[in-house]
Amino acid sequence: MTTASINGVPIHYEDSGGEGPTILFSHGFLMDHTMFDAQVAALSDRYRCIRWDERGFGATPAPEPFTYWDSADDAVGVLDACGVERAVFVGMSQGGFLSLRAALAHPDRVAALVLIDSAADTDDDETIQGYRDMLGAFTGDDDAMFAGVCEIVAGLIIGEPELSAVWIGEWTARRGMPDIVHAADALLSRDDVEDRMSEITCPVLIIHGTADQAIAPERPQKVADAVVDCREVVHVDGAAHAPNMTHPDAVNAALERFLSSL
Repeated sequence: MTTASINGVPIHYEDSGGEGPTILFSHGFLMDHTMFDAQVAALSDRYRCIRWDERGFGATPAPEPFTYWDSADDAVGVLDACGVERAVFVGMSQGGFLSLRAALAHPDRVAALVLIDSAADTDDDETIQGYRDMLGAFTGDDDAMFAGVCEIVAGLIIGEPELSAVWIGEWTARRGMPDIVHAADALLSRDDVEDRMSEITCPVLIIHGTADQAIAPERPQKVADAVVDCREVVHVDGAAHAPNMTHPDAVNAALERFLSSL
């Protein structure tokens, strides 16, 4: 991986190189760039695939508070570091939150937009408080609580025991994760941009797991209904919050259709 100072933060990214159209992959909360292994493996022979660790995850720190508007600027900064003018932004969950904001703030840099289990609105107060309580376990010293919350979160995001165990191992190795405080605040304090979706004119693809308990399917459907050019809404049967990891064949097929239509 490569590191570049972007907006004052050392951001780690990986660039497959190549001459094809560029795809920028942005991961979900508690994940890192590796969650797109299956997509990069399937597409990098024809597309230039760039993926990065967002603030607070992987090898990128979060030394101070930030918002997803800052993350949108970070994403564009990664393109600048790679010498890329425009890219298809593919974002899963929080990666979608920042990609939507990139499309609003930097429309000339976003050639198209793919939202994987993401949305433009915010969670209700009860849900936000529940998430704050769970995330507190990641910075606390109660081993039993930490283990229990890891199981709950892995179930919400992934839902498959073997893959969940891999990510629980990653979270356990990074126990304490001080940067998660700022990352969690960005997630839980994000603004609602749903009323701005009509400003997004680039082609859009929406992919969503039918078993997603974190973001109900009607929330991305509102995005599909509001943007100018939604090409397809793909429901991945049985998938939880991260279908690109658990159901890569279905997600890759939808990506292939969309990319070939551009």
